[in-house]
Amino acid sequence: MQDLHTRIARLKRPALLARAARFGVDDYRREVHLRRLLRMDPLPRPADALMRLLDMEQEVDNHRRAKDGTYMAAHHVDVLIAITGEARLLQATRPRLM
Repeated sequence: MQDLHTRIARLKRPALLARAARFGVDDYRREVHLRRLLRMDPLPRPADALMRLLDMEQEVDNHRRAKDGTYMAAHHVDVLIAITGEARLLQATRPRLM
């Protein structure tokens, strides 16, 4: 199994999806968006949330690649926004080494 940072670094998605996620991440609100996506309370810590979101994104991307009729680009972008937001939060809470 790959670590979180490797999984995030290896995410390669179409430019339009990635660009939409970058535009949306500044408005990401964990309490609202993450709760809606994961449907859990209390919310998991950022690392645990990222693992769940990455698994969810992989499933959504499989639907996209299969040209599945249930695929929704807006949902895919929401998941990518949450991944980016949680990754930023995880990075901000990591202890700094000197």
